[in-house]
Amino acid sequence: MKILKIDHIGIAVSSIDEKKNFWIDALGLQLEGKETVEEQKVTTAFLPVGESEVELLESTSKDGPIAKYIEKRGEGIQHVAFRVENIEQALAELKEKGIALIDQTPRIGAGGAKIAFLHPKATSGVLVELCER
Repeated sequence: MKILKIDHIGIAVSSIDEKKNFWIDALGLQLEGKETVEEQKVTTAFLPVGESEVELLESTSKDGPIAKYIEKRGEGIQHVAFRVENIEQALAELKEKGIALIDQTPRIGAGGAKIAFLHPKATSGVLVELCER
């Protein structure tokens, strides 16, 4: 498996419109755009930082994964995403090593990226996302 870089840090927020001001006004980041991914019940907003991004995540449904995350843990860092060269190969390698996967095969995420999540039980409680763009 070849990890190319940290692609983005996902931050769960109750409202992108309310929370984006810190990232834009205080830190000077630029909002690249918003996108709703219906299958994942989430709206995302990306703010580039060098070669990586901050991804703000807002649930579009009370039963969505981000809403459940915020209810359980509050707003904050929800996941770290690593860009990989070949996501299918990466998942196969991790499965062979006995790493628990949430996604056995990639799905399509924001921006059309192929994504897959590793189970936090295998990563010291950190939700890790692999992505291929």
